[in-house]
Amino acid sequence: MSSDATDRSPLAEGTEHPFASVARLLDWGPMDEGARIVTPAPLEVDEATVETSLRPRRLAEYIGQTQVKQNLSILLAAATQRHEAADHVLLYGPPGLGKTTLANIVARELGVNIHTTSGPAIERAGDLAAILTNLDERDVLFIDEIHRLNHAVEEILYPAMEDFAIDVMIGRGPSARSLRLGLKSFTVVGATTRAGRISSPLRDRFGAVYRLDYYSPDELATIIERSAGILAVEIEPRAIQALARRGRGTPRVVNRLLRRVRDHAEVTGDGRITATQAEAAMTAMDIDDEGLDTTDRRLLAAIVQKFASGPVGGAALAAVIGEEVDTIEDVYEPFLLQLGFLDRTPQGRVATERARDHLRGMGYEVPPPRRSERSDAGLWDGITTEGRTESETPA
Repeated sequence: MSSDATDRSPLAEGTEHPFASVARLLDWGPMDEGARIVTPAPLEVDEATVETSLRPRRLAEYIGQTQVKQNLSILLAAATQRHEAADHVLLYGPPGLGKTTLANIVARELGVNIHTTSGPAIERAGDLAAILTNLDERDVLFIDEIHRLNHAVEEILYPAMEDFAIDVMIGRGPSARSLRLGLKSFTVVGATTRAGRISSPLRDRFGAVYRLDYYSPDELATIIERSAGILAVEIEPRAIQALARRGRGTPRVVNRLLRRVRDHAEVTGDGRITATQAEAAMTAMDIDDEGLDTTDRRLLAAIVQKFASGPVGGAALAAVIGEEVDTIEDVYEPFLLQLGFLDRTPQGRVATERARDHLRGMGYEVPPPRRSERSDAGLWDGITTEGRTESETPA
């Protein structure tokens, strides 16, 4: 294949995808970066209702994150026994791993109400004050994307979390005075994908900080089996493994794949998801065995073919594939780094040999890498016992 394969799939030019007609029938739309199935981005409104029905409602039903579950169960049990509000909890990690689900589980385990908002939604300090004064005893306040709170709102949140009180200014000018209003005890559950962007004073006020990690294929298989039972879908074990392998370690992605494969099985078969149906649906969505879609392979092919496997800077790569640098760093690169397909170096991105082998297996032309020499030479490599380099040693 020529280097033009960077901008298209390895199918011959003018050849229709073997399952393109099925994709049109199921209204999947064009298979490009604007309609990615495997992205862990937040769901559309029409998908949110179905996704909510698949979420576990109790900590015992929650699959994976064993250490987080264990520590959180002790925290909630102790707060329940003392009839007190639980310590403030901060959940961070990549999108789609269940931070919102855990926040709702915290409220259910405590037997209290949950009030949901997000950092960008609270624009003024008065907005947060209105929310806090409406909380009942021991209620849970869930703040999604908490790292996006502005500084003025954070200043109101500090005493509210620490002393359960807020300071309100009454009047203006010389006659203005500060009035402290007491609040009922409550629990803040914050969720973020950028823990490093949370200010230190805010982060220090959380009594429990938990990181959510990617799920293993076995855990994803258990999630698929549970979701299939809720959706009343019959699915073969081999089909479950096929979906789990492509799930990118993210429950949101595997649940989305399950719904798309269910659509395929209902339209082209009897509704039962077999391994053949699962593979056919993955082919129609252009998702390979590693869980990469067209956009992922396009990015890798750009590095391998256009830049001889790198290193290449983010701006140059973004210009080639027509994406923003932030989109590449936040959406595409994390999973490729996790797979070991990309390396980040001070000089830029480098495609690994594993990525080159994967593209070669997909039918892409893979030219020799720019760096054929070792880039990890040790301090004493090339030094002889007499203290001279190999080039200085006489023949």
